[in-house]
Amino acid sequence: MNLASVNSHIEKTLMNILQLIVVLVTIAASNWSLAVAAAPAQKVVITPASFSEREGILIVAQNQGFFRKRNVDVQLVLMPNAPIAFNALAAGESHFYFGTTSGTSLGAVVNGLDGVFVAGFINKLVGAFAVGKEIKTPNDLKGKSIGVASLGGGNWMFTMLAFDHWGIEPKRDNITFRIIGNTGVRAQSIASGVIAGSMLGYTFATNLRRDGYPILADVADLNIPFQDSALFTRKSYLAQHPETVENVMRAMLDAIGFIQEPGNKNAVLKSLAQWLRLAKTDDALEGYEFMRRMYSKRIYPTVDGIRNAIRVLSTTNEKFRGLKAEDLVDDRIVRKLEKEGAF
Repeated sequence: MNLASVNSHIEKTLMNILQLIVVLVTIAASNWSLAVAAAPAQKVVITPASFSEREGILIVAQNQGFFRKRNVDVQLVLMPNAPIAFNALAAGESHFYFGTTSGTSLGAVVNGLDGVFVAGFINKLVGAFAVGKEIKTPNDLKGKSIGVASLGGGNWMFTMLAFDHWGIEPKRDNITFRIIGNTGVRAQSIASGVIAGSMLGYTFATNLRRDGYPILADVADLNIPFQDSALFTRKSYLAQHPETVENVMRAMLDAIGFIQEPGNKNAVLKSLAQWLRLAKTDDALEGYEFMRRMYSKRIYPTVDGIRNAIRVLSTTNEKFRGLKAEDLVDDRIVRKLEKEGAF
């Protein structure tokens, strides 16, 4: 065999080896993709305890398949109030609470729950303080009954922050809190005169205003620092399932992008009307505008907002003074997402 023949034989052998390597790599990649695709979605329970447009991000993420896209099988369970939601979280029956800093969430930490905010979607106090027709100024609320969803929960916290801004002290000013129920029930209670006012979501407040009931304040205009809608979980769950927590957050970022795209207006309105059980989709318009305006893709929890809640809560109970806002935030996944360019 001459030299040319030897070289030709070597070249053919090398080509065959390279082709075999390509085939093997392709098969391996295909098997890996199939394995990933076949991996079962992580089952997750998220428990909001508020019934307003704040939770629209969750409904859109669910209805548009963003959770499934991120390989999480999410069950959304609306709880009657925050205390019940935190009982479920503490018992391991749920994995995330979607809500706010409140006497309930911070009280759970004071009492030993290893809870932490991992993402913040609305980082200031928002909502409409709707009142009866006889109420003209915040001072007119003195001596009246104010409706809340629960004592210590998010809606109560919103009210306390508004009162703090207005210089109202419930005990001194003879204000009675009445536990009424969700936003829709509280709106009906204002119209029927059962309560003098309540902090409501924008959708129900707008419907009340159409019937002649005033909005004492859109508290978003007061620029009160506050950790409003946020994702809260246990430190132990975050340590054991960081990828699941990340995937839930990615799906919610997907939902924000979808909500903020004007071409998706009808789909978002439909989801919101479904969530709020509205007879007409157009009744969700105010809530839709709120969602587009208030959700931010920069989903860092707000330490200043949590600190402000601790300050107000400490005036009602000394036990909250021992909390440090910085200890209630774990933003490592948010920082990772920002570094990747997710927002």
